[in-house]
This record gives sequence, structure tokens and C-alpha cells, in this order.
Amino acid sequence: MNSAGYACLQDALQLSAFPLRQPARVQPVTRLERIGDTLAVPPAIAPAPDDLLGHVLFALKHEGINLTILAQALPRIPAQALEAELRKAPNGIYIRKACFLYEAFSGEELTQHSPVKGGFIPLFDPEQYLTMPGERNSRWRIEFNGIGTLAYCATVERTPQIMVLLQHDILARAQQFIQNLPSGMMDRAINWAYLSETQDSFAIEKESPSEDKSRRFIQLLRQAHERIPLSEDYLVTLQNATISNPYDMAAAFRHEQNHLASGLHGAAGVTYVPPAPDLCRELMEQLMALGNDAVKRIDPLIAAGIISFGFVFLHPFMDGNGRLSRFLIHQTLCRAGALENGLLLPVSVAMKREERLYLETLQEFSRPAREFWDVRWIDQGNMSFNFTGHPAIYRFWDATAGVRFTLEMAKRALEVELREETVFLQNYDKIVKAVDERYDVRGSDLANLVMMCLSQNGTVSKHRRKQYKYSVQEEVFDYIEQVTQTMLRDQKEEKEGTKIADL
Repeated sequence: MNSAGYACLQDALQLSAFPLRQPARVQPVTRLERIGDTLAVPPAIAPAPDDLLGHVLFALKHEGINLTILAQALPRIPAQALEAELRKAPNGIYIRKACFLYEAFSGEELTQHSPVKGGFIPLFDPEQYLTMPGERNSRWRIEFNGIGTLAYCATVERTPQIMVLLQHDILARAQQFIQNLPSGMMDRAINWAYLSETQDSFAIEKESPSEDKSRRFIQLLRQAHERIPLSEDYLVTLQNATISNPYDMAAAFRHEQNHLASGLHGAAGVTYVPPAPDLCRELMEQLMALGNDAVKRIDPLIAAGIISFGFVFLHPFMDGNGRLSRFLIHQTLCRAGALENGLLLPVSVAMKREERLYLETLQEFSRPAREFWDVRWIDQGNMSFNFTGHPAIYRFWDATAGVRFTLEMAKRALEVELREETVFLQNYDKIVKAVDERYDVRGSDLANLVMMCLSQNGTVSKHRRKQYKYSVQEEVFDYIEQVTQTMLRDQKEEKEGTKIADL
């Protein structure tokens, strides 16, 4: 079975690229159609196997933009082939795109026999991709509308899931939700969000932060509202503030190779290898520039997903990258002006609850990237890392999964985590008030018992009854349970009634 388009280029030129989700294959069909995980191509429209430019043009027309493959394939196509095709169709959309990218990736200028005419053509189809207003190239009349530059670019497909999530207008709903709360309740909900975000961000890294470390991280989260632009010095300051071990505190982006491991011994335990230090530092400059620019030009949550996942894939520090990547979601939203009144969406809380999905999203990039590294065990604590791929795999990456996950977690942070905590606080206040009106109970004891009862679905355990028996009357335990259970039952019935009404 002959391949076509990107699959053919990848096979014929042995390019370094992630596996295609839907490779084009020549099959006995009468029209181009998507069958399962294959783009079936009729023999009549398939380029000849050795026609590399034909496969580039086919891919640009039918498969969208894959900069990882194009960056490697186009410089290997003779300039004369592109110039000959250009003479046939000087204003053709796809040959113009090919010529524009050829010059960008090869550094060589093609001969134009006549000026290109017509309107500007977007490189990325806005109906297929989320795009960003970009620079116009008057020579080829192409608008580069990718999210980034031709030195570093993230692509995000307009999938049905992403479009539905964007329609929820999560950030506007979050602002409205917080503003509609009573002042005292709003402050408590936000304080809970900061504390929980801190605890769960560390928990994802399998760490239990000290009180001092928690306090410092909360301060960082609050400082994000100052809208400080991304820079190496700023990120170093953030990294230092989240790290306890002085030997792990960075002075700059890393100058040595980093890697992630699963706990297995030797090379087999290495699960991800980020780009080499020189490439990492170059791409971090691009990522920071994108982060500072994108917040003004695309949806803040899309920008947040790209910056967060882009950062963790580059892994610019030897430690602390995971926590900082999640912090950057909040920081990006703040710089975009999307979070006011000190609001924080506790995305790390949502991520902790969906930890498996978070790991799977990270692995969509980390697993195929690992295949381009030859890792060899030398001796205890020492390994050699040899990159066998092409820088394009880190330079041009598919951020679709990361953006979708970020949107999902932001939605969950609002509709589940923040709302549930607000309901919890409201219930707490009502129960405390009800008990206070009937019994005289020490404030700290009552607070603890009510929180425990709510957390245990309306039950004060035998252990807690025994613990507080010398300071709290027995009937108080029963009354707390009675009030709590009645309240939870009424809320459940109301919720079920609402669901039935919605049907």
C-alpha cells in the first residue's frame, strides 16, 4: 500500500516526526475519504511515489499544516522543482505556501518569473485551526497566522470538544460567579482556592509542602495579578521560590541535560528527555515572547494551555518545572486581565482529581519524543543522552491535547471545585448558626465537628464523639448530624428535581 502526502515524505526521507494520526494511503476508492485512522486516496489523484513536491502540495491541500515535516522536507526538494511548478501556477495557493515555507526553512530565495497577484492567503486554515493574527509576507502574499513564529509554533486544531468548551465562556462565568457571592463568602472561597491550588500542585509532584513553602507559593499566586511579563530572571525567581533544596535553585535556564524517570533502573526508566540545553534556551526565548504577546491576541485559556504545556515540555530547570507549568496557567490568565478581584481558578485541584488524564495528555508528547533519544546507562547515576531526531519536533508541536485539557480543567475548577467549596461554606455557616442558637459550644470545637460532619456526609464518627466527649454534650453530636443530614437531603432532592426539569 503506497503512502501519500506527509506519510510519503516521512517514509521516503526518513524524517523525524511524531506518528501521524491519520496518514494518507492510496486505496481502491473513487474519492478522497477518511476511513478509520486513514485518509484514503484514490490512485488517480495520488502523486507519483518519487514526486516529493507533489506530495508536499497534496499534503498542504488535503492534510493541513505539519511544520515538523515541512521544515525537514522542503529544504531537500530542489529549488528548480518549486520554480517550475510556480511557472505553471504563479498564483496557486499551495505552491505559494510551499515557496514561502521553503524560503523560511532553507534560507534560500527562489526565482519569481512574475509577481504573485491576488489577496493574502492564511498559512493555517482558520476553519481547521485556532489561529493568531500574524505577519504578512508580500512576496508570496501569505499571512503567517500560526500561534508563534516559524522558529517556534504551536498548532491547535478546532476540534468539536475545544469549540464546545470555548462556547462555555468559562472565564466570564467565573468572574460572574465570584462577583455574585456575598463579600465575606467571596473572600473565603478565594482563600480556599489559593490554599487548595498550592496543596494539590505539590501533591501532583508527590510532595507535601511545609507551611513556609505553602505560604511562599500562595504569595506567588497572588503576585501573578501584578501581570509581570515573562523573562528568564522572573522565571528563575519563581523557580527559586518553589524549591526548598538550595542545590536545586537555578541561576538561569539549565546548562545540562535533564530527563524524567519512572523509577526503573537504567535507560529503561527514562520516560522523557527534553531538548538539549542550547535548544531549550533558544526555544524558551520564543515561548516567553509568545506568552507575552499571545495573551493580547488569542483566548486567554488557549494561551494558558500552550504556555503551560510548552514550558513543561521544554523543562528549562532541573527541578520545579511541573509546579511552575501549572502556575503559568494562572499567571497567563492574570496577564490577560481575565481574572479580577484576586480570583483564582483552582486548576491544580481539578488536575489532581483527573491525574490519569493529565498524565495521558503529557504522554501524547513525551512518549513519541522519547523515541528520538538514544539513552545509555554508564554507571550508577550516570547516563549518556544522544539526540537522534530533528529540533523540529520540539520547535513545532501539536498543542491540541494540552489546550483541550486546560479548558476542561478550567471548566471543572469553576463548575465543580469552586461551586462545591462555596456550597460547603454556606452549609457550614447554616449548621453552625443552627447549633449556636440551641447549644453553648466552644467555637473551635463546633467548627471542627461541623467540618468533619459535612466531610463524612452527615455523620460524626464514634472516634470524634469520644475525642470531644469532655467538652461537648452528647445531644450536640446528634443535633449536628440531624441538621446536616436534613440539609444534604434537601439539596440532593432539589438537584435531582432540577435535572428532571431540564429533561
